[in-house]
Amino acid sequence: MYLAGLIQGLALVTFPAASSILTSPRVYGLSETQYGAMFLPQVALAIVASAAAPALARRWGLKRVFLVGLGANLASMMLLAGSRLLVSSPAVAYGALLAATGVLGGGFGVTVMTLNTFAQEYFPAAADRAVLTMNVLLGVGTTLGPALVAVFLALGAWWLLPILVAAALLCLLDISLHASLAPHPRPTVDAGGPARSPERRAGRLPRRFWLYAGAVLLYGVIETLCGNWSTLYLLRERHVPAPSASLALTIFWAMMTLGRVGAAFVSTRIAARWIYLVHPIVMLVALLVVSRATTTAGGIAAFGLAGLACSAFLPLSISLGGQAFSGLTPVVSGQLIAFYQVGYGIAAFGVGPLRAATGASLSTIYAGAAAAAAVLAVLALCITVRPRATAAITARPTPPNI
Repeated sequence: MYLAGLIQGLALVTFPAASSILTSPRVYGLSETQYGAMFLPQVALAIVASAAAPALARRWGLKRVFLVGLGANLASMMLLAGSRLLVSSPAVAYGALLAATGVLGGGFGVTVMTLNTFAQEYFPAAADRAVLTMNVLLGVGTTLGPALVAVFLALGAWWLLPILVAAALLCLLDISLHASLAPHPRPTVDAGGPARSPERRAGRLPRRFWLYAGAVLLYGVIETLCGNWSTLYLLRERHVPAPSASLALTIFWAMMTLGRVGAAFVSTRIAARWIYLVHPIVMLVALLVVSRATTTAGGIAAFGLAGLACSAFLPLSISLGGQAFSGLTPVVSGQLIAFYQVGYGIAAFGVGPLRAATGASLSTIYAGAAAAAAVLAVLALCITVRPRATAAITARPTPPNI
């Protein structure tokens, strides 16, 4: 499962990491609007897949759904690698890219839901650390992507990255087909406890869930602004050399990964809710710093701070949500990934049309996103303050099952 998290992270970042190739007039020649629109199929199918995956898991089992996700990721990488043969026909090449991002979105939505569910089910007594560890491996993959693209660009063969990822996915599929992936069952929850509420018995999401949904949506906007647009921002507005712009994206993902490692370590000593509360405040500061960065070193440092700020927020949202609604872990995980993808889509697609309509610079958009971080801080506070009734139920000793 952890190996799958690593490879999924690498697959996910392949398209943003290759943004300089996709927008280069000498290769694909995509405009900013086309580049942003390229992620629409990814977002749409990721939302559908994340929302549908829990129901599919109940019918088929988590293992089969997981294998479907790996297969979709494999198809995406093959489409991306093959699209380089079509650059002489821009419309056809763009169609192949749209198909590739769409299939990747479906694979991501299904795979990440199963990975986060497996992490919580395998380690029910340490769900926060398990989900953080899973997302650390996702982060390692996203960190490797830009660095590998830079290496392959120097070799004049950027397409080797999707081929490398496809080979890794093929090996993982073969291993997973023959592996037993059944987690240990969770301990039975007392019939009078919160896991047996009417909403959970009916499979409905409680009203409090929408706090988590709003939080991960805003987080998706902020993370995608930093992850998908950082290279173009530094290249076109700050005139940073291309290798340094790629390094800034690498540092962003590296700091996100290191932040998750740090959060997993600190969570053994400090309650996860305090770590959760700090992240939106640091995001606000980081976005303001990014908007004012004017030098190569300043841009790299600013996106490093942004990566640290974003690091543990999504995995903690998933683990805290899974604990708050323990009878609905797969549903909560899938729905939160879906709302994260909504935020991803808003930022990935919306920036190009917004700039075309208003003439706003990317630095202005980064500064404006600090307002989203402020709202996110309020939502995080509401999430971490438990309702009195829930706190009382949780604090009451559980009677023995008879």
